[in-house]
Amino acid sequence: MDGEAMKILIPVLNSLRHYHRHQVIGMEHIPREGSALVVVNHSLATYDIALLNAAIFAERGRFMRSLADHLFYRVPYLAQLVEAIGAKEGNRHNARQLLEEGEMVCVAPGGMREALRPSSQRYQLRWEHRRGFAQIAIESQSPVIIGMCPRADDLYQVYASPLTSWAYNKFKIPLFLARGLGFTPIPRPVKLIHHLSEPLYPPKPRAEPAAFKKQVEVFHRQIIKRAEALIGESIAYRE
Repeated sequence: MDGEAMKILIPVLNSLRHYHRHQVIGMEHIPREGSALVVVNHSLATYDIALLNAAIFAERGRFMRSLADHLFYRVPYLAQLVEAIGAKEGNRHNARQLLEEGEMVCVAPGGMREALRPSSQRYQLRWEHRRGFAQIAIESQSPVIIGMCPRADDLYQVYASPLTSWAYNKFKIPLFLARGLGFTPIPRPVKLIHHLSEPLYPPKPRAEPAAFKKQVEVFHRQIIKRAEALIGESIAYRE
């Protein structure tokens, strides 16, 4: 990570945390050392993930290594920017390598598809066919900690649009129609609360391919079930 970039980033994130009265419930579940896979939901704003990272850095002295969308590596200079703040391109090789090095890795399995969903589908996960993170957790024997912040979906009103679906499905381009505060792109001053789960420990990997595939499916369902429960807890806590 680039020290100069971090000196700029941390104060910005702290200001955003103040703006959103950001709070983390379950911080005690973040380990002070050793590998872990932190699995989060993906909002259109996206920066709520960075707010969680800033909170963990402030309270636990660790900085998560995020797996960035491939889009950042298709736009000039964006790759250098995300890597300056500790992120790596989101693929299985990088995830395994970071976990093997004892890093805490952050992944949003829903990716851009989840981020672009309209507000009529807010608080919903898009992880059904994203099992890679569960497989990597089992292979690396890294615990999974789930971090849900459903109200990040309220920062913007996102409208359903056929153009959004066409651009993403055809070219993987994130075109969207949304508004924030009033009719501006300024995010709404919504209070953001991250709820963190207890660590979910993966099973020991089976040697037989069919048995291992079944392990991944079962662990994947377990993670989704816990994540959906956390979303419910977070919304109930707000109310």
